[in-house]
Amino acid sequence: MTVVLSIDAGTTGVRTLAVDGRGEVIDVAYRELTQYFPQPGWVEHDPDEIWAKVTSTLGEVSERLATRRERPVAVGLTNQRETVVAWDRRTGRPLSRAIVWQDRRTAPECTALSEAGHLPRVRALTGLVLDPYFSATKMGWLLREGALAEHAPTDLALGTVDSWVLWNLTGGATGGVYATDATNASRTLLYDITERRWSDELCDLFGVPREALAEVYPSCGRVGLVAAVEGGAPAQLSGVPIAGMAGDQQSALFGQACFTPGMVKATYGTGSFVLCNVGDRCPDVAEGLVTTIAWDLGEQAGVGPRVVYALEGSTFASGAAIQWLRDGLGVIERAEDVGPLAASVPDSGGLAVVPAFTGLGSPWWDPEARGTITGLTRGSGVPQLARAVVESLAFSVRAMVDAMVAATGALRQLRVDGGAAAMDLLLELQADQVRVPVARPRSTESTALGAAMLAGLAEGVWSGLDDLAGLWQLDVEHAPTTDPAVADAAYSRWLRAVERSRSLD
Repeated sequence: MTVVLSIDAGTTGVRTLAVDGRGEVIDVAYRELTQYFPQPGWVEHDPDEIWAKVTSTLGEVSERLATRRERPVAVGLTNQRETVVAWDRRTGRPLSRAIVWQDRRTAPECTALSEAGHLPRVRALTGLVLDPYFSATKMGWLLREGALAEHAPTDLALGTVDSWVLWNLTGGATGGVYATDATNASRTLLYDITERRWSDELCDLFGVPREALAEVYPSCGRVGLVAAVEGGAPAQLSGVPIAGMAGDQQSALFGQACFTPGMVKATYGTGSFVLCNVGDRCPDVAEGLVTTIAWDLGEQAGVGPRVVYALEGSTFASGAAIQWLRDGLGVIERAEDVGPLAASVPDSGGLAVVPAFTGLGSPWWDPEARGTITGLTRGSGVPQLARAVVESLAFSVRAMVDAMVAATGALRQLRVDGGAAAMDLLLELQADQVRVPVARPRSTESTALGAAMLAGLAEGVWSGLDDLAGLWQLDVEHAPTTDPAVADAAYSRWLRAVERSRSLD
């Protein structure tokens, strides 16, 4: 059996999956990742823990494959984007905790840069907005105020999580490859997405040394080989090519087989992310959205356009809101309990939740917003709160889809994935809000599947995009059923709550 491994180094955990030639997940191992919140608005991870979870999940899956005498032909890598890891390439040691994409500590700097008039130029070069979500201001903060202010080795690496994992997978301090791919580079605020290169102008603006950045590779193509070194990847994987890399949301777009311009997917993960394939031409700026590189097929460009762009909307807290119900309030024991609890009542009883724990993303881009609960009455209880949280996921995706439709035209179908996509109630609510069918594939592991598909395409497991599109299989499709006036009224109530969340100082 042909097997491709996919490493998904996400925000809340790390998983390794084995995918066969039919695109079926045949094995998986998962480890949860510790979240650190040292100050309000700060979110951090331990780079050593990320790597330890990669090696443990890799070891677990590869051992089971070995008992069946199956050896992977390739490894794909996908990751939480924008998160910054700093390490010394000479010693291999991290120089600080990783600053996670949700972190808001650089909001004042972003505001100052915008007020100084830099936003239009940044937007034109990168497709992004000046928001602490993206990597550059995190890198600048580490260099000015963080651990690097007093320790700036000549072998400094300022990378994203994919770079950190790849570097370790390929040998680390004893010969590791320091690289990223075009999709992750396009999320840093330092990459010119039209010229497809690091921008010296932007490096100067954000105070980031160009020499500390990784080499940029295509998303599809061999980057290096797994190296068996002490404390590294399992020995049985030595020599397996690492041949696919993409940021998690672009990887999910690829895994959902959204290969035709106009196709849209939504991922309900720690946050919610909506991406629309807009083809091989970098689009004009779209209000409320950002532009990103969807993938770069490199030498496989003969199977389709080499570089494809996407419009993207991002919401920072979706699954994180469900985790808050579980870990913060203790009103559910398991994340999967939220669906039945929310479905136990016909509506939220007028309750509206805006889970802006770390500000608001698309289409508002307001890092100062804070979470709110409005509409509380004596009749409000835990089921109503759970339903309001689930509704907030559907409302936030509608806000992004509305902006996308305004920029690109009518939407015919929304493909969904991520942990919360298993919740039928959410998909019913989503269909009512976006007024098109919402389609869930048989496997909701689209993020990991996309990385496996990119790696397998590079190594000849699949012949082209048509071959890959044939792997996508529908599980269930939910069509709109609620009167549009009723759906719009609920959405309008939530938008009023959003405006309140933006006025809290």
